[in-house]
Amino acid sequence: MAEANEIRDCGRIEDFIDLSKRGKEVSLTVELKKHRVTQRVPPGITEDMKDNVEMYLLTGNYVFKMGKDMKIVSKVYMLGSSEESPEALKVNTSIANARLKMDYQRLKDAKITFEEKYF
Repeated sequence: MAEANEIRDCGRIEDFIDLSKRGKEVSLTVELKKHRVTQRVPPGITEDMKDNVEMYLLTGNYVFKMGKDMKIVSKVYMLGSSEESPEALKVNTSIANARLKMDYQRLKDAKITFEEKYF
């Protein structure tokens, strides 16, 4: 029951890193997603702007498990416009992957094992 309380109180990747460093057994699965979203633009900002802007989010869902208990922590790695050039998409994806790599290193340093995935 103590593990259930510990995992319930965790809401950030750092919380699970801390638990692992304190000797708790933490397992992890990483799921990456590209979400398409529409952002409404307030009227009257400029006349040549659209009412809606198509955007995308590159997100990571970290599924942490401790015993029978599980918690999902989501993190946004990049926000971009669906209308950007292929080169801009490539740069944004590269930045998102570099950010992922930094988080992966922190998790590995805490002895949490998982399979690395990239966008």
